[in-house]
Amino acid sequence: MGNGESRVRGLAARAGGWSARHRWAAVGIWVLFVVLAMGLGSAAGRVDVGDSDQLKGETSTAARIIEEAGIEEPAGETVLVQARDGGPEATDAGFRSAVAAVVTAVERTGEVTDVTSPYESGTISKDGRSALVQFDVRGDSDTAGDRVQPVLKAVEDVQKDHGSLRIEEIGDASMMKTFDDAFGDDFKKAEYSAVPVALGILLIAFGALVAALLPVALAITAIMATMGLMGLVSHLQPMSDTANSVMLLVGLAVGVDYCLFYLRREREERAAGRDAGTALRIAAATSGRAIVVSGVTVCVAMAGMLFTGLAEFEAMGLASLMVVAVAMVGSVTVLPALLSLLGERVEKGRLPFLRGRRTGGSTDSRFWTAVLKRVLARPVLSVVVATGALLAVAAPAVGMKTQNLTLDQEFGDSLPIVQTYDRVNEAFPGGSEPAEVVVRADDINAPEVRSALAEFRERAIGSGASRGPVEIKLHDQQNVAFVYVPLVGGSDQDKAGESLDKLRDEVRPATLGEVDGVEAPITGQVAGSKDFNDQVVGSVVPVFAFVVVFAFLVMLLSFRSLTVAITSIVLNLLSVGAAYGILVAVFQHGWGASLVGAEGVGAIITWLPLFLFVILFGLSTDYHVFVVSRIREARLRGRTTRDAVRHGVVTTAGVVTSAAVIMVAVFGIFGTLSMQSMKQMGVGLAAAVLIDATVIRGVLLPAVMTLLGERNWYLPKWLHRMPDLTHDESPEPVTPPVSRDDEGERVPV
Repeated sequence: MGNGESRVRGLAARAGGWSARHRWAAVGIWVLFVVLAMGLGSAAGRVDVGDSDQLKGETSTAARIIEEAGIEEPAGETVLVQARDGGPEATDAGFRSAVAAVVTAVERTGEVTDVTSPYESGTISKDGRSALVQFDVRGDSDTAGDRVQPVLKAVEDVQKDHGSLRIEEIGDASMMKTFDDAFGDDFKKAEYSAVPVALGILLIAFGALVAALLPVALAITAIMATMGLMGLVSHLQPMSDTANSVMLLVGLAVGVDYCLFYLRREREERAAGRDAGTALRIAAATSGRAIVVSGVTVCVAMAGMLFTGLAEFEAMGLASLMVVAVAMVGSVTVLPALLSLLGERVEKGRLPFLRGRRTGGSTDSRFWTAVLKRVLARPVLSVVVATGALLAVAAPAVGMKTQNLTLDQEFGDSLPIVQTYDRVNEAFPGGSEPAEVVVRADDINAPEVRSALAEFRERAIGSGASRGPVEIKLHDQQNVAFVYVPLVGGSDQDKAGESLDKLRDEVRPATLGEVDGVEAPITGQVAGSKDFNDQVVGSVVPVFAFVVVFAFLVMLLSFRSLTVAITSIVLNLLSVGAAYGILVAVFQHGWGASLVGAEGVGAIITWLPLFLFVILFGLSTDYHVFVVSRIREARLRGRTTRDAVRHGVVTTAGVVTSAAVIMVAVFGIFGTLSMQSMKQMGVGLAAAVLIDATVIRGVLLPAVMTLLGERNWYLPKWLHRMPDLTHDESPEPVTPPVSRDDEGERVPV
């Protein structure tokens, strides 16, 4: 039966068989699909998430009012004029001369408007040693960073003439330029380097150039097609650059993984003496089916982000879901066609220094064979030690604190502008990131409205929420006013949040809230962070419940075992918990932060825990489905559960290790970026994948399944009516005995 026909059923087996028989048609259809998706997506263009779509609540309301009024808020800039030790005070002639020089210099550039002297606006610190010159950059605020250089140069020239003073510029445009110059290429470098890293690892894993190129080619074409589909879908669900980056990461990870699983199995069957056609059919019915089960489960996990109510998360979830679906379809269609076309040529491009590597024979891993021998000899001890270690690693997550990182938390002292930010906040608490009250009325100049605005300004300072100055800008034609309120607390998010609550809950209701027909949502950096955090926290339960419940159902239907479904969920949750613990320990408490070039910033970026849960839960399923499928296959061939566990783990260890190394390396690249939020994402993902591929799949899974024995395949009688999505293909003769669980389903062996 080794080279004979094997009866197969299932979507993956049929798709693989058709593709192998109609290989040119399969390849042509795939190429046509990729080209059409890219062409239609390019023609349709991409609609990005707008400011009013980003959040619900007051932040969204404020953005909607601004958009409806057609007001283009310019990029605001501030020049800090501050006395150095022993330098003049704001009332001194030298200080006034410097302020006048700044005003004149920035006006001469022709790039600014509404220049305001601190002697007009009252932006002089309480100690009289600091003052702020404020102005706006002309033109579109989104591109202000491209036009601010002449202004920065003018301020630098003034600084040269006034050595006793510190004269520094900060604002939307200058920060945009600084970050683009310092980190603008970071993401591109990370994305571009991910592919060569993956290819290098695959070359080592396969030892042949053609075999290594196949997974990368599949992943890249899946990503290209998904980019086109994102353009089309964006007209229903807006997309974003962040969603594009996440899609690339996920697409590369699953695209390479799926192809790796399929290709390794096909090579293994050929090495066992089967002809190319039979090897391909077996790979389609085994690894192909595992890919479909994994792909569906990953898609379910990614769909969880659609329940957050956050436009950015919804974009990331939909983009990730699409690229997983495309990679899954490509793996079970065009990949078998390519393997059929290439035949033995898949081994072309053998690397000389890897010539000694076996392309066939046993796929057992000697390292994991040794580890598994000890694990299976003492399964109870292995479960206790591994679970205890994971729970200990996860323990710090209990005290997790989430918030949007401030500028100094995000970049530390690596940029001069961060030091300027700190100095402005110290002299003018909250001045660099004031709360913004967007007031809309039927008549913004009505006496009762003007009176309420004046009273709001007074009470904002009187309540202790702000130390001033509170600035009001009127847009008479649109009947809109902007009120800028520096919050007491400055860059301290907790204290600034308390000041924001005073404005929203005490000051506004007693002033602007008393006037009929007036809307006055409060937005700004602190408000946006708070609203975002509140919405993320509120969506945690529904997202977690959706992902866990539907992943459980997919595993239950796919393996027809209640035990396998439960253990898969529990093990995935342990993996995610350990990743959370590492994040909190390193980035919140600073334990070992220097080892990864990070800092203990006291908090985890708000969006990361939910993002990590969804991504990791999905990616963990890759390994779990692949390993358990191989264990179940061995059990169906007549092996005992213990022997099936040993066989399944050691024969999949090589491909799981290769896949994990690729993902750890790719995610680790993002851990090298300068932004703390990107470091947190990269380290969290890399650590979780590493834990999942070693402790979870190499120790805990085999130990648990060994202890459970035949109970691994238990299915209650009342669930027997479920659709049977299992497969019965076996490349080896099946022995006749059948065992029966008294309360469960018959177990074919």
